[in-house]
Amino acid sequence: MGKSDIHLVTDNDEIEHQFRAVMRRLAGGVSIITAGRDEDITGMTVTSLTSLSASPPRLLVSVNRQASSFALIERHGIFGVNILGSDQQELASRFSNGRLKGPLRFDSAPWSAGTSGVPLLGNSLATIECRVEEIIERYSHGIIVGSLLSFDLSPQLSGLVYWNGQYIEIKHELDLLWENTIPLAHVR
Repeated sequence: MGKSDIHLVTDNDEIEHQFRAVMRRLAGGVSIITAGRDEDITGMTVTSLTSLSASPPRLLVSVNRQASSFALIERHGIFGVNILGSDQQELASRFSNGRLKGPLRFDSAPWSAGTSGVPLLGNSLATIECRVEEIIERYSHGIIVGSLLSFDLSPQLSGLVYWNGQYIEIKHELDLLWENTIPLAHVR
């Protein structure tokens, strides 16, 4: 390993800035967490989604407790996960735009209510409806454990990741066949 460009200093603001620079080196899959029901809906772009367990199927997502999505997830006890494809960068930017709030984030985006009422975005690589099993509050965030209620899986394979402060498209040549295939999975 070469000489490090970053050295920790005692100033807390500088440490946070340096930590963010370090974490930018870790590529993360891009998802949109959706929350709420009916007219009271919102969502946010995240890279903090991960699998917790396959048996039983559980996932984790970390959400800032000041985010409007967190309040709706806590109130309703459900949330949606929308794993984005390589062609959904504009949607990721829309749901991370601090000037757009609540239902305005869904304008011109295809979506429908899942069986639990939570909004699910169309054309995603996968959508998952989750029931909140537990919220672990640590520092500024809530670590939300979700149990799967339902999911849809697209045959599309090309994904979207966030790395070093920018969106990167991961293209897969098999996506050319996706329009001629049937969905791989659909569980309700």
